[in-house]
Amino acid sequence: MARPLIISDCDEVLLHMVVPFREWVDEAHDIDFTFDNHDFSRSLTHRHDGSFVEPVKIWELLGGFFDSEMHRQQPIEGAVLAMTALAEIADIAILTNLQDHRAEARSEQLKGIGIEAPVFTNQGPKGAALARIVAEFQPSLSLFIDDIGSHHESVGAVQPDVWRLHMIGEPLMARHIHPAAHAHARIDEWQAAHGWIEDKLRAGLPAPKIELETI
Repeated sequence: MARPLIISDCDEVLLHMVVPFREWVDEAHDIDFTFDNHDFSRSLTHRHDGSFVEPVKIWELLGGFFDSEMHRQQPIEGAVLAMTALAEIADIAILTNLQDHRAEARSEQLKGIGIEAPVFTNQGPKGAALARIVAEFQPSLSLFIDDIGSHHESVGAVQPDVWRLHMIGEPLMARHIHPAAHAHARIDEWQAAHGWIEDKLRAGLPAPKIELETI
């Protein structure tokens, strides 16, 4: 019998990322990273003159972080406990926006904290990748968790019957970001999220279409 499927992002859902990234760019690159601007491209500045770090350089820094600094990442509070419990009633897959060659490192990173699940890498919107995962697993019900609103929009456009939970497990970021309009709920703490997810899985009903208000 088919089981339900949880498809979860990793960074800021299961693992802290921006805080260890901020610590690393501070220590190794003399770059300040502030959280009071939801525009990531204008959050990093060179300490010597206050100029913004160019977007191409930001991507290089992120690549360097995932190549050598993933050991700095620690679990979001409650994530491992919740995912371990949910694995008893659902299959779990990880859909993470990393380059494909980093999939094995991400898998080993998650195993190291007690989360064993297949890792699917992706670049860009996640809707098409999620659809491929759903086709592979053929679950009775699917539920998607991510911290980025545009991914909920992408998934909703491709698989509208997938439940979508907007979660930002990093408090320093969460307070600056509005709930995603294309998600069915916004919950940032795993204790509450666990209950919401389990309720949806046990009910077994497909997600309703989200009707956005128009002006």
